[in-house]
Amino acid sequence: MDFKLSLQSETIRSVYPEGPVAVEPAMTVADAIVLMQNQKVAAILVCESDRLVGVFTERDVLRLLADKADLSQPIGTVMSGDPATVTDSDTLGEAIARMAEGGYRHLPIVSSIHPTEATGMVDVRGVMRYLVEHFPNTIYNLSPKSSRATAEREGA
Repeated sequence: MDFKLSLQSETIRSVYPEGPVAVEPAMTVADAIVLMQNQKVAAILVCESDRLVGVFTERDVLRLLADKADLSQPIGTVMSGDPATVTDSDTLGEAIARMAEGGYRHLPIVSSIHPTEATGMVDVRGVMRYLVEHFPNTIYNLSPKSSRATAEREGA
């Protein structure tokens, strides 16, 4: 399948079939960090009875550690509430666009039938894995960006 066509036609549901790592808002921050380490994930969903209420990411962990925050507090008090989402029927291209527009590394996936029900998590690593697995020639043959080169010579 063509690269652009795939991004416009592959649904999130087909790319991310597995469920999310989710916790209740009452879980402590310390327990959530241990869960993230054990599950090898950089973000977890915070849900009340399958209803998405927030997201907690590695960036939140760093912020809390830098602030020397109490890690025994409930994750519901420090999570990012009301997160931007994609639906499981959105395309991969739509998810990538939303991530780029908002500067998100992780986006919760919600059901297109029940929009408050979390069904997964889109992340940069997963998107890259999908692209490399399905389009290795396209990805590996990308030319380097010229914006990385300096406009002027450095030095005397």
